[in-house]
Amino acid sequence: MDAGGEEERLGGLFLRLAKSAHVLQRRGAGDLGLTPAQARALSVLGRCETPPRMAELAELLHVVPRAVTPIVDALEDVGLLRREVDPGNRRSTLLELTGEGRKMCKRLADIRARAAAQLFSPLTAEQRQTLLELLEKVDPATTG
Repeated sequence: MDAGGEEERLGGLFLRLAKSAHVLQRRGAGDLGLTPAQARALSVLGRCETPPRMAELAELLHVVPRAVTPIVDALEDVGLLRREVDPGNRRSTLLELTGEGRKMCKRLADIRARAAAQLFSPLTAEQRQTLLELLEKVDPATTG
């Protein structure tokens, strides 16, 4: 098979698997009463070492800043995060998870883990480890 055909198969397969993972995760987040965008924002916030500003969250989500406002509003309304004035710059607002928000992040991580377990169940533990290493090798976020 030529390289173009192999790359096309790889790309198509990767996209189908990503969609399957997304569907499994979206169902779980919906069961928790979250939209996919809210679940994604919470997951990102849960991985932040320090509370980000709104613009930083938008950058991490790869969306325009104005798209973050309704997501943050909804998460704040249900008590999963709070806005705090940035002590270093009183004009900026930091986004901080509440205790309930941290619990929800844990639930979302569990949902992601169950979705991955279901998706990759045909693989042996060794095959999953190899796949993980290969994906990390091509992921710009982990290759530095």
